[in-house]
Amino acid sequence: MKELALILILQLCYVPMLALRTISMVKKMTLLTSVFGIIECLIYVFGLSLVLTGNQTFWGLIVYALGYGLGLIVGIHVEDRLAIGYTSAIVNIRNKNEELIKFLRDTGFGVTIFEGEGRESTRYRLDILTKRNRESELLAIIEKFEPSAFVIFYEPKHFKGGYILSLMKRKRI
Repeated sequence: MKELALILILQLCYVPMLALRTISMVKKMTLLTSVFGIIECLIYVFGLSLVLTGNQTFWGLIVYALGYGLGLIVGIHVEDRLAIGYTSAIVNIRNKNEELIKFLRDTGFGVTIFEGEGRESTRYRLDILTKRNRESELLAIIEKFEPSAFVIFYEPKHFKGGYILSLMKRKRI
């Protein structure tokens, strides 16, 4: 029974580590990817050896698979909490809400404004680039000032220059 609990615990550690390694690899974080990979490999080999050498092969396999599935859920929550990287929000609003724009800028968000023609009227588009861990804060601010705003989030892969880059150099964000 102890071995089954250990297998489950190992899977709950292994799979989130796999998720973090994959995410850091996609984001080209070389050293972090390597560290996660080493830890992941050690957990994987140890856990698999328990399953393959134990007396409870059938139950060990079931617990191993169950742990993997639960580990995926844990991995998603861990990554969501860490929110590594940046996000780009495109916010479409009906009126040029100066109060919203000023508040966003005063709160540290870089905002670029575009004016365009919608189907029924003039629209304003706000382009906002921020760290992913501030995404929910940004959404709450937008909801407070412009509850009917249309918002889309994208995850940029590369960016060069601009407000965020100058902030990163000054503050090391």
